Amino acid sequence: MSQEPRLFILWMRLRKTWDRLAVYFPIVLMALMAMSTYWLVRNNAVMGEVVPEAAPRHVPDYFMRDFSVRVFGANGKLKNEIMGAEGRHYPDTDTLEIDHPLIRAFAPDGRMTLSQAERGVINADGSEAQLFNKAQVIREALQTPQGVTVPRMELRGDFLHVFADTENVRSHLPVEMLRGNGDRFTADSFAYDNLGRVLELKGRARGTLAPHSVRALNPKP
Repeated sequence: MSQEPRLFILWMRLRKTWDRLAVYFPIVLMALMAMSTYWLVRNNAVMGEVVPEAAPRHVPDYFMRDFSVRVFGANGKLKNEIMGAEGRHYPDTDTLEIDHPLIRAFAPDGRMTLSQAERGVINADGSEAQLFNKAQVIREALQTPQGVTVPRMELRGDFLHVFADTENVRSHLPVEMLRGNGDRFTADSFAYDNLGRVLELKGRARGTLAPHSVRALNPKP
């Protein structure tokens, strides 16, 4: 057999082999592209990836010792003054936790309310205070412009929730209330609205009225 027929036969075989390989070439190419893409994604940071922010922790961001903070109203008058042995501000709740807090709140009529306890949690503007352990709230006596005497009132308990703006005090724990020169009330829980002059005693409620209070309730004809 001459050289030319041999070359022709070899060429035909190579062409058939190439035709067979050409059928699988796109599949092989796609596999290579997929492998290269996977490698790039795995070994390089994804552009524009958003890293989720960590949830805020209940950790203080600043401390105060032997401090005094004053809060003024829109009219420039002093609303309340907050003092304490040590204070810790928590940014997640925007509250101030105080050791041995002493709070002086002033009503529009000038009457002062004094609140104190072993520990307290105060909100940002001082309008709400939670008092724990030997909590005490005292409203001094007041003579109104009409000549009516509002007696001194004192609340005691292991927990008192004070709302300065609405002049409310609440507690889900036992509380003792002293009024004037001898009135005494106790209950398992209570809610007191100073503006509405409403006292709600819940659970085992007991009360003792001093003689002058009884005479006021039952005046002689």
